[in-house]
Order: sequence, then C-alpha cells, then structure tokens
Amino acid sequence: MNRTTAFTATALLALSMTACSSTQSTETESGIALVNQNTLTVCTNPPFEPFEYKTDAGEIVGIDMDIMAEVATDLDLELSIVEAAFDAMESGASLESNQCDIIATGMTITEEREERFSFSNPYYDANQGVLVTAGTTVASLEDLNGQSVAVQIETTGASLAEEQGLNATVFEDLGLVVQAVATGQTDAAIADVGTLAPYVTDELTIGYIEQTDEQYGFGVKKTNPELVTAVNNTLTRITESGRLEAIVEAHTGAESAE
Repeated sequence: MNRTTAFTATALLALSMTACSSTQSTETESGIALVNQNTLTVCTNPPFEPFEYKTDAGEIVGIDMDIMAEVATDLDLELSIVEAAFDAMESGASLESNQCDIIATGMTITEEREERFSFSNPYYDANQGVLVTAGTTVASLEDLNGQSVAVQIETTGASLAEEQGLNATVFEDLGLVVQAVATGQTDAAIADVGTLAPYVTDELTIGYIEQTDEQYGFGVKKTNPELVTAVNNTLTRITESGRLEAIVEAHTGAESAE
C-alpha cells in the first residue's frame, strides 16, 4: 500500500501532538526502546484485509498482526494494537509522538519514507489490481480511460489513476472503494491485489494486474535500530520455518510471495 507523502490535516495534527506526548520510554535488556513497559505497541490502520481487519467482535486481526505477535513472543513482550490514521503513520508522526513502537499496516517501502523512519526487511510482495464487475474486460490501465475509477486516498492506486489521467473518485478506506464498484457508483477500482482478493465474488472480479513490484515492510524509529534487528530476526525465523507462509495462507488461502 504505497501512499503519497502529502501531509493532510490528520498528519499535521499528529505532528502537533508530538510536543504534548510523553517522551518517556523504557528499554528491554537488549536495549530495545519501548513506549510502554513490557509491551510491544503496534500502530495499524484497518480495514486493509488480509493484512489488518476487524472481526465481528471488533478484534483487529490479519497477516500483520500475526507477525507482530511472533515478534512480541520472541521478545517476551505483551502485544498492544493501536488504531492510527495512515497519514500520521506515513509521516512518521505516530512514531515520533510515541503513539507506538512499530508501524504494521501493509506499508510499501519507499526511499521517501526511509528518510523519515527505518524499515524492516520486506515480508510481502505486492502489485496493483483492477476490480471490475464480472464479464468486464480490462487488458491495461489505458482501458479505463473514459471510465470512472475508485481509489483509496494516498495509495499506489490513487497515484496510478492520476498518472493515467483517469476519472478517479477518492475514498477514505478500501471498503468504500469496493462498495463503489459493487453499487455501480464507479466502473472499476484500483488497489493492491492482495487486498482486493477477499472481495472477489460472482459479481466482482480482478480484471487486470499491473506489475508494480512493491514490497511491504514494518516501520520503526531511526533511533531504535535494536527493534529493527529484532523484527528482522523474527522474519527470518518464521520464513525459514514456514510459519510466514502459514500465516499468509490462513488469511488469504494463498502462499506467501516471499
């Protein structure tokens, strides 16, 4: 989920809160800085199924949450999940204001973001998909010229639509993007393939995949390299053991791209 770097009012508000937020933190024996003692605090932004989404009971689950649980277990920490605005995470404000220790929200690794905070090793490969009604033929993004397209704010899909000069309507979350196609409000939608897959039905299908070769990573403060190392160690362990593949399969029915 690569999103543009424009700072909205939400991000600016989060930045303004930095001065008001506690600058206190604790450290583990291995030198990992934590905003809350004995707890790995994770920022995320559902709905972005299968990476983060809510159950009927309101619990936030998904691929990212399962991986974070593995990290917390390896560090002998409790896991706390905090909902945050994507703007605040993407800008780095969530980390700088000590809202959380780590960002886990299906975030694409980019050079711009790496200027603001550190990333773990990549754990998932992503491309963009075009969601359309069943029976609709789409062979390229150019086929969407003259049609209405739904995209999520500050995503790769939104950037692609802008680059192509498409007639795009921007929505706050993925659920509204999919709903726009399902109800006929728009002719198509552009979003990460992995997040569109759960919405495929007899009426909706992924008609085209644009190869963007994105990779997701977890964001951590630049001043906390010990946590980056710990996350990478966990990613190595669960990749080599097959646990990562099992996590992805549990939420998608498909094998990990790694």
